[in-house]
Amino acid sequence: MAVDNMIEEKGDTSPSPVGGVIPKSSDRGIHDYKESEGYEVDIEDGVPSSVKLAKDGHTRLIPQPSDDPNDPLNWSSRKKHLILYIVALTALLPDYGSATGAVTLIPQAEEWGMTPDEVNHSQVGNVFMLGAGGIFVVVLSAYFGRLPVMFYFVVVALATAIWCAAATTFDSFMAARILNGFFSTVAQGGGLMFIQDIFFFHERARKINIWASFFVISPYLGPLLAAFITATKPWPTPFWVYSAETAVCLVLTILFVEETFYDRRIPQAEQPPRGSRLARLLGIAQFKSRHLRNTFGQACMRPVKAISKPVVLISNLYYLLTFAWVVGINTTLSIFLQPVYGFGPKQIGFFYFTPVTAVILGELAGHFLHDALAKQYIKAHHGHFEPEVRLRAIFIAMPFMLVGLVLLGQALENQWHYMAASISWGLYVFGIMITTVAISSYNLDSYPEASGEVSAWVNMSRTLGGFIISYFQVTWAAAQGTKTSFGIQAAICAAGFLLILLLIWKGKAIRIWSGPLKFATS
Repeated sequence: MAVDNMIEEKGDTSPSPVGGVIPKSSDRGIHDYKESEGYEVDIEDGVPSSVKLAKDGHTRLIPQPSDDPNDPLNWSSRKKHLILYIVALTALLPDYGSATGAVTLIPQAEEWGMTPDEVNHSQVGNVFMLGAGGIFVVVLSAYFGRLPVMFYFVVVALATAIWCAAATTFDSFMAARILNGFFSTVAQGGGLMFIQDIFFFHERARKINIWASFFVISPYLGPLLAAFITATKPWPTPFWVYSAETAVCLVLTILFVEETFYDRRIPQAEQPPRGSRLARLLGIAQFKSRHLRNTFGQACMRPVKAISKPVVLISNLYYLLTFAWVVGINTTLSIFLQPVYGFGPKQIGFFYFTPVTAVILGELAGHFLHDALAKQYIKAHHGHFEPEVRLRAIFIAMPFMLVGLVLLGQALENQWHYMAASISWGLYVFGIMITTVAISSYNLDSYPEASGEVSAWVNMSRTLGGFIISYFQVTWAAAQGTKTSFGIQAAICAAGFLLILLLIWKGKAIRIWSGPLKFATS
């Protein structure tokens, strides 16, 4: 529920089925979101002329923008999309850099006299920090503002990326990787904050689809390029390339990203001064108005309160159970491919073209799928929308994930043609792309004032699953074979789908029962 809904409603109410209150239709703020009633998206009759609509003349703008030109909802489409693409590009960095190590671990093991599995431990620490860092990002953003947190985190991400490239020992490399994971995740862990701040409800699914496509494609893009580079260059070279890419994101952030937080509870005349561009970038302007936002204690409790909501916890548990295998497969696949197919760096690089293509196809399909499902529901329910509709896309994604995992395990163990393994991997990745947008959109629609917090928990569940599976993916497959291990992974995904069915069936009632978050700010 948006900030507007944290203000107690006036007027008549009637009892809800679960003991709360539901405002009568006549008292309902038409730009508000209610846990008990969902979103009123499409215009029908009797709507006041003061209600602001989209260009199509019938879609309600949710939330209703103010008349302030500094309100991010009033910014030009060009400015909004420039910020979106910079945030998305920065969100590409953490998994790109993390997965680059999945290719370099073989030459690193030779240089340091270790096994590839031992070198892979640096990968595990990095993956864990990709999730943990996101929690700190949203806490700090709730207190200091969006822009300065992104700026400072990317600065340190650049420094630690350079450290990774310059490391001469495993211990130094591992320390750099862990710190880089923590700081590079800023736009991945907190990306939904920017999307929530600058786009309207009816636009968000497609914007999430764009943002998600960057970080879902990144763990495949990193190894793809690193494999070609290490075929002719020493292993630090891919990390120097990664450092350069991080530097580009830092420059773009400095030049074009804006502070997007705007408190619509405060009248335009009483809005705090925005300060100069430099003051906003460094956080000086935001720090002066910190008394208008969360206290530091409130900011720290926001992620705890968000994950305490049952629908957030359940949906993130499902995501953990399905995305874990993405990270597990990606961080260890070169270890599988080398003995089965005799692949060298170049062949491994070519192998990564399939998941990259699968993510692109998933983004294209999702561009239409998520909106189509929403519009169909809204039309059938007279302009009304419920967050649980977002989860219907997983019905389409699930067969791709299950078939992909099972066939990949079969292909590796039975030594089928490498194209069979490649296509199987692509099927799974296609399903994951659609699932990622569905889970992210569902959490954001359920608790839009917790955009940063749900973003961080989605990111945490994604990386936590990968952190766990990376420890035993190789030994598990060696002990039971890829046919059995990947088959069990598919079975876990299928069992986890029961959680989605539960949310589709009872998610609305659970949200009503658990009540609003009542944050100090959105």
